[in-house]
Amino acid sequence: MKAVKAHAHKELKPEELKLRCSPETFNFDSTGEITPVNEIIGQERALKALKIGVELWSPGYNIFITGLSGTGKATTVKKMLESIRPKCPVLNDYAYVNNFEDQDNPLLLVFPAGEAAKFKHDLASTIQYLQNKIPQALEAESYKVERKKILSEFSSREQVLMNTFEEKLKKENFSLGQIKVGEASRPEVLPVVENQPIFIQQLEEQVRKGKIDKEKAMEISTKYALYQEELQSVFKKGLKLSQDYQEKLQQLEKETVNVIVKGAISNIKEKYKWEKVDRYLDQVEKNIFNSLDVFKGVRPKTEETEEGIVIDYYKEYEVNIILDNTHTKECPIVIETTPSYNNLFGTIEKFSDGHGGWYADFTKIKAGSFLKANGGYLVLNAMDAFQEPGVWKSLKRVLMYGKLEIQDFFSYYQFSPTVLKPEPIDCNTKVIFIGNQYMYSLLASYEDDFKKIFKIKSDFDYEMRRTDHNLQEYAGVIKKLIENEKLMEFDKSAIAAVIEYSSRYAGQKEKLTTRFSFIADLLRESSFWAKDDGESIVCEYHVHQAYNNSRERHALYESKISEMIEEGSILIDTEGERTGQINGLAVYGSDYFSFGKPTRITASVSLGAGNLINVEREAGLSGSTHNKGVLIISGYFRETFGQRIPLSFSASLVFEQGYGMIDGDSASAAEVCALLSTFSELPLRQSIAITGSVNQKGDIQPVGGINEKIEGFFDVCRRRGLDRHHGVIIPAQNVKDLMLRDDIIDAAKEGKFHVYAVSRIEEAIEILTGVKAGKPDKSGHFGQNTVFGLVEKKLKDMYAKIKPVARKNGADGVVKQNGQTLSKEVNKRLPAVSQKKK
Repeated sequence: MKAVKAHAHKELKPEELKLRCSPETFNFDSTGEITPVNEIIGQERALKALKIGVELWSPGYNIFITGLSGTGKATTVKKMLESIRPKCPVLNDYAYVNNFEDQDNPLLLVFPAGEAAKFKHDLASTIQYLQNKIPQALEAESYKVERKKILSEFSSREQVLMNTFEEKLKKENFSLGQIKVGEASRPEVLPVVENQPIFIQQLEEQVRKGKIDKEKAMEISTKYALYQEELQSVFKKGLKLSQDYQEKLQQLEKETVNVIVKGAISNIKEKYKWEKVDRYLDQVEKNIFNSLDVFKGVRPKTEETEEGIVIDYYKEYEVNIILDNTHTKECPIVIETTPSYNNLFGTIEKFSDGHGGWYADFTKIKAGSFLKANGGYLVLNAMDAFQEPGVWKSLKRVLMYGKLEIQDFFSYYQFSPTVLKPEPIDCNTKVIFIGNQYMYSLLASYEDDFKKIFKIKSDFDYEMRRTDHNLQEYAGVIKKLIENEKLMEFDKSAIAAVIEYSSRYAGQKEKLTTRFSFIADLLRESSFWAKDDGESIVCEYHVHQAYNNSRERHALYESKISEMIEEGSILIDTEGERTGQINGLAVYGSDYFSFGKPTRITASVSLGAGNLINVEREAGLSGSTHNKGVLIISGYFRETFGQRIPLSFSASLVFEQGYGMIDGDSASAAEVCALLSTFSELPLRQSIAITGSVNQKGDIQPVGGINEKIEGFFDVCRRRGLDRHHGVIIPAQNVKDLMLRDDIIDAAKEGKFHVYAVSRIEEAIEILTGVKAGKPDKSGHFGQNTVFGLVEKKLKDMYAKIKPVARKNGADGVVKQNGQTLSKEVNKRLPAVSQKKK
């Protein structure tokens, strides 16, 4: 019997293949007549979230901005912050000063904006004033008289002490002499024998000479020991006396300069009435009194140690301003493009002594971007921040506790000892991370504290609706780009062409892309080609020229595949009919543009147990989504044909000449059609390609890259010659995504190329075979000589071939078949098969 012919399926009209933008939509002739739009368009959701994030100064309300690359996140976030005009907290200056009580822990001084520089200047002027005035005060006649009096008193008392001791020695025939020890000399008690002082070691010699007897020598030795002890006591008293008078001299110096020092320090205190500054100035005052030797010139201003380190005695009075907000009138907005540890959190610079030692002081503390943005906003690229060692851990700690501790990077990783521990800084910096959805999801899932410190998500949309109002706004944005880049003006036909490419970038007719980096590139290159042609204005032709040239620059891989198809190296049929063979459509990703090409898909079947073999999976060339698609095909066959009989076949599906990874389920409709062709033995038209995914119920589902796929097959057919039979089958849901090239639309108008939109697998198989798909009757059987009827017949035949002679088991009422146990009820449902078996 002849197959039942299918009815003709309606193809898409040419006007459905592309939504054109008429130049008459715009009420201007060129962009020279319109006002640029400075606002951000198409990002209302993101702006609303951003507004909450920047204006709500509560713990954890930092912002994570997500969106596709090219949507203008990094370049527009600063503009957004400025447009929101948030109220900024009071700004401060930050300075580190020497901690005279513990020099390893520098003190932090916080001033209102602009006051730190004044304080530094005033303190430096005060120190300079004291350098001049202290020596003058200590040269005054009154000071010299008092100093002479103290020295005279000390000399007298010291003389009395020594004279008393010497008189006592003299009465006992001893004297006080000097003995040289190395380069120095010390006092020594000397016995006197025959009016001559001798050393105690010479007593034995005097005994041998008979000048004294042994008893006298023993007496002298005993007294010598006693007087030695007394000498030590005398010198202790002399040392105590010297210390007392030294203290009196120091006290005299302090009293002499007291009015000068206290007056100078009090003058600063009156100007800077903050408790912490007051405490620091108390330390400065105390240190000046303890360092008068430096101020009066006894010690030099700088000194070099044995290790080669130069000590500047006045350096300890310096003020290291790490952040000066004198000229900052608005909220600080810092965009850190290189978020390394040192750039973000600051560092402590070290200097070498030349012998392997490293040193630092409070003047070497440097601030980073985090502190510079304190009270404002710090914008970071999330991926850059995570790639830098130590940045995320430190950033999380600062945001959690609100305190910034400045350390150098190598101390953080304990590569070198920590030389300073500066006082932590209270920070209220709002961090804005710029990243993508994948990174946000990853952090939200695996980083426990992430949601505590990034409570605001601002999601940049990659598309916006194509309404008349938005078209006018879009033209204003284009005008803004033209002004910023100093490009040539565009006429309205060029703007209309840009709009059409914008919809193509967005992937839908009724949408416009907000990935303005792509649009900016198109504008720049269009202006270049217009200028190259000597034109004064950019027209539609130059926009198409720019787009085509851009594609051509990145189309080497595409051209190589096209050559191999044309030469026959890659086997693609575009005419005739083949059973079990179909042209699927695949998208290839390149560095900038993606492109589509047909790929041959074949199916083969044999007797088996209902297995569907995915050859790509067996070869390790199939992605998880493609594997899922093949499993869905198995479900479709069980749903459609496995309700009445067990599926007794093994089938394999192959992407012929596919040597790379394959993923996605957009070929599942093609694979189903190839299997149906193989089972029904109906050939498929090779002039028709198909794309679309399928579910277990036979519904065709939308796929991506629809324009590229259609254009790829069209290009192959055009090179071989369009014969009015070529076309593609696409999911009905993808009609809204069509923004095809003009040459395809022209071919459709001439009836040389056809685009069919389908929603069921039955529609697709009817177009490909020209045979009616068939519907099940009340008994569940498909009509004879329909596609599904022929498939059902084939499956019954295959089942009959593998079904052995039934062995009935009266005890349990089951039938054993090929090692499997089937109920008698299932066996009874196949009378036709049993009859054929007989």
